Amino acid sequence: MASKSKWVMPKQHGAWAMLIIPFWLGAYAGGLSWIHAPLFVAWIALYLATYPLLMAVKTKRKEPYVPAAVRYGAIAAAALAVSLWQQPALLYFGLAMVPFFLVNTYYSKKKNDRAFWNDVAAIAAFCIGGLAAFYAGRGALTIEAFELALFSFLFFIGSTFYVKTMIREKKNERYKWLSWGYHALLIVGLIAIGEPFAVLAYAPSVIRAVYLYGKSLPIMKLGILEIANAAYFFIAMIVLYS
Repeated sequence: MASKSKWVMPKQHGAWAMLIIPFWLGAYAGGLSWIHAPLFVAWIALYLATYPLLMAVKTKRKEPYVPAAVRYGAIAAAALAVSLWQQPALLYFGLAMVPFFLVNTYYSKKKNDRAFWNDVAAIAAFCIGGLAAFYAGRGALTIEAFELALFSFLFFIGSTFYVKTMIREKKNERYKWLSWGYHALLIVGLIAIGEPFAVLAYAPSVIRAVYLYGKSLPIMKLGILEIANAAYFFIAMIVLYS
């Protein structure tokens, strides 16, 4: 049996919500189908493969990263083969993610993978996964698909700002105002474009961004609160699009 180190698991736990939520929102809105099972396996395996690849670029070490990427890649390839057999056009979604992966590669090479724009690129790629899941079920992309992807993108950008103000940038006044300003503009913008019900999905995000700022929270508690907030957002979006 391969050791745990040979498989190499990502340490960015918050990324799992970004990986899962846009995908299943897209799958639900597009119409759940059996194809979502192999597609989700491929989606998870691809994420698990890209992590050791980026670590190999960052550390300039092949072991244990390249072998782990190959193992995950093999799983992804098998699951993708089933998905592409049913929906060949899914290949285009993968191609659309490539530029964002190149951005992630650039920041890994610079050993600056905590950079804000690196996070933005990763979130954009995750949301393209949501579009792919929608297409897999519906066989087409609609305005609804792009709305859901945009709502997910906006949610996770807000989370990125918030987490930075609570950990790495907690003493940076600039990030505080960026976070508060972003969340305020988000609410105003949603109301302005006629999406008042969507405001409810972001309400806890806005409250925690302001109320919890400056408070010293253990990393574990911070993570649990973010998981709860992401779960609330997911449920709110499901209700909104039911």
